[in-house]
Amino acid sequence: MANITATDVNKLRQMTGAGMMDCKKALVETDGDFEKAIDFLRKKGQKVASNRADRAANEGLVIAKVTPDAKKAIVVMVSCETDFVAKSDDFIKFANDVAAYAIANLPKSVDELKLANLNGRTVEENLTDLIGKVGEKMEVARYEIIEAPKTFAYNHAGNRLATIVAFSKENTPDNVGKEIAMQIAAMSPVSIDKGDVDPSIVEREIEIGKEQARQEGKPEEMLEKIALGKLNKFYKESTLLNQDFIRDTKKSVSQYLTEVDKELKVTAFKRLILGA
Repeated sequence: MANITATDVNKLRQMTGAGMMDCKKALVETDGDFEKAIDFLRKKGQKVASNRADRAANEGLVIAKVTPDAKKAIVVMVSCETDFVAKSDDFIKFANDVAAYAIANLPKSVDELKLANLNGRTVEENLTDLIGKVGEKMEVARYEIIEAPKTFAYNHAGNRLATIVAFSKENTPDNVGKEIAMQIAAMSPVSIDKGDVDPSIVEREIEIGKEQARQEGKPEEMLEKIALGKLNKFYKESTLLNQDFIRDTKKSVSQYLTEVDKELKVTAFKRLILGA
């Protein structure tokens, strides 16, 4: 059995917003597995903070860029341990140099980016030098690239969060691209539409929905129907096209895009946030 410390309990509390005793019980029941503990709390009917990743302690910078022709976009995350280092000139310069290299050369993966030649040495070697100078763990933690007839990038203030989004048409209006990139940043969808949701996530949501209904004393024969109702709510809240459009909550994102151009499609997006 895992040794559950007060620090563990407090961490889960900050991740979820649940009470201390509930968090302790959840960790004990799940042998210290935080993801399982979150599911345990949800199954018991606890209201869990939906943006728990935003509360994680990781620091650093997330930077998104598009190519001059707007057909490709990249987003890169460079992480460190403290906010103090994240705001230092050397760290900011390194992160921006990595992002500038990425948009100019378009490496296919984070591993390729780490091995890239930056100022005569690999990105990884430059990072090692910086770690030696600062004495703090750092990493080129995430890197994503998308390609489409038109792409957009959004960098949230403070560079803790950035998004990139791809559209099916080259003439996608700039204001539309910006609005959808900001929607993705604010609402954290898990996929573009219902059919794109990972089957494991669907299965997980149905199981949680059933257990919530069971805890509420609902008849066993009704659990599947109730869980599917909760799943539809999940789709509305967590898939981009079905979310309420943040600029006008009387319409969905899908309805907004249809009003702009009936043939316009979102083909891909990436959202990186420190701590996730």
